[in-house]
Amino acid sequence: MRRLFVTGLVTAFCVSLAAPAQATFGTVLPTLSRNLVSYYDFEHPVRGDKALEQDRGRSGTQLSLINGGAGMRVRDGAFRHSRTSMQLKQINPAAAGNDDWKAGLYNETGVPSLRAFNGTRQASIMGWVKMTGQNPAPNSNSANPDDFYGAVGLAGVLSGDSNGHAVRALLELIGVDGELKLVALARRIDGGESQTFAATEDWKKLLPQDEWVFLAATFDFDTGAMALYRNGKPLTGKYVVAGDPWKLAGEPEPDLASATDPRGIKIGGSYPQNTREGNACNCRMDSLMFLDRVVRPWEVHLQYRWMKG
Repeated sequence: MRRLFVTGLVTAFCVSLAAPAQATFGTVLPTLSRNLVSYYDFEHPVRGDKALEQDRGRSGTQLSLINGGAGMRVRDGAFRHSRTSMQLKQINPAAAGNDDWKAGLYNETGVPSLRAFNGTRQASIMGWVKMTGQNPAPNSNSANPDDFYGAVGLAGVLSGDSNGHAVRALLELIGVDGELKLVALARRIDGGESQTFAATEDWKKLLPQDEWVFLAATFDFDTGAMALYRNGKPLTGKYVVAGDPWKLAGEPEPDLASATDPRGIKIGGSYPQNTREGNACNCRMDSLMFLDRVVRPWEVHLQYRWMKG
């Protein structure tokens, strides 16, 4: 009874603060707004260029809807208060080209507006995903028609030395021990090793075809802890890389990500500078959030419940 009472108080507190947060960010918990670096609901095109999406987070980092432009916004909201989402897809699986629908931005010298992830101690990625086609997609860079990509790109923040693929923090489907798995993957040090936390459950059960699912991944670069959530609930999983890939042992403390501005964001595949194709996602995404701290389990749960209405 006491636990239910406390839970009710937390819920009531958050709901009581909902109006100001919704006016600024949409349906975002007030406790998250301060750390919400970037937030894309795909309902706010930039005036004069509908191939760009406004950032409803604090950084103001505009996102490019690559190759599909305004046509990537579709009338299929993931939750009650959402009207549109973003369609991502592979266009021509038989040819190596640069026509896949994906989203992101890239700058070889780093993106100053993403400085919150420069030397950050923590990070989180959250958002809605709906599988709408064949995943993984055929590898358009291979002449073998039976060759498929080894990953399905969801959403990530690039590292400070990225070629458009390497990441600081990433939510993705990737091969682990011969099986495709839903993972949180991160690299603390530019050019260093990455660590992967892979969900135990079959990814097709976690992301059924044509069903909206709310995913979250959290990253603590100081402790090495990572976590995955589905529809507000934590997922069981395992760390893939043995040892100390993030080089956390010893001084200095605390351990932080590299002190470099990320080179951008990638959504629905690699290489947001559109120089090549990789890890296409045949899916839709809605209300993507990039935060510069670890979202607490109760916040993930309430964020999901609040959006579901």
